[in-house]
Amino acid sequence: MEKVKSTESVPTDIHLSALIITYNEEHNIKQLLQDLDFADEILVIDSFSTDKTVEIAQSFSNVKVSQHVFENYALQRNYALSLAKGTWILFLDADERLTPALKDEIIQTIQNKAEFNSYYFKRTFMFANEKLHFSGWQTDKIIRLFRKENTTYSLQKTVHEKLNTVGDIGKLNNRLIHYSYTDYFSYKEKMTRYGKLKASEEFIKGTKPHFFHFYLRPSFQFINQYLLRLGILDGKKGIIICYLNAFSVYIRFQELKRMKLKN
Repeated sequence: MEKVKSTESVPTDIHLSALIITYNEEHNIKQLLQDLDFADEILVIDSFSTDKTVEIAQSFSNVKVSQHVFENYALQRNYALSLAKGTWILFLDADERLTPALKDEIIQTIQNKAEFNSYYFKRTFMFANEKLHFSGWQTDKIIRLFRKENTTYSLQKTVHEKLNTVGDIGKLNNRLIHYSYTDYFSYKEKMTRYGKLKASEEFIKGTKPHFFHFYLRPSFQFINQYLLRLGILDGKKGIIICYLNAFSVYIRFQELKRMKLKN
């Protein structure tokens, strides 16, 4: 089994915990863990994967693996935070990658007594192995680096989680690479899963689904991303991404309808 250790040239005094939540990420986890050789602590919180995710993560001598039942993304992320010992948290998804320039920027930000308590990362969305230029992803940003103190994920957002943090939010210059789309069927499965989780949010809010939600909301989602957010300029890739994101909205309200009837 491969053992990966930090090189001597990588700073070891930045007090950083890198966190990853996983489920069946055997195709992603190895490369991400190799990117994290500069972290003081690396925690993988796995939702009882049925592939080799845990085996691969455990092959890294600098990685701690914990398994925890998945209820939703916010709860799983908060559980991971409860295990972390670092002053700073770098919370990544298994399909994200750090460039050398971004790694250096993270290290310098922490070592130079960071001005902010949390930082946005701009992301480059990869469609298979090609960059997606538009389709709503051109302005994508997400908080990935933050101080642990007084920070939690809101339980009001069970997917596309919202981080509750204190103070203004900074922004790093270098982009995080996001390999979210590998093939049509796996991305469709992901969008279906997200849609069902979002239905739970709507249920809690008391949303009563009707014609507008079933048909107009998905249509607007597609039009917004494909025309207003210039997905049309991404060609076939844009059509696929915009359709599947609209499909997720459709699934959300169909699932909400099912939940209402069951209730």
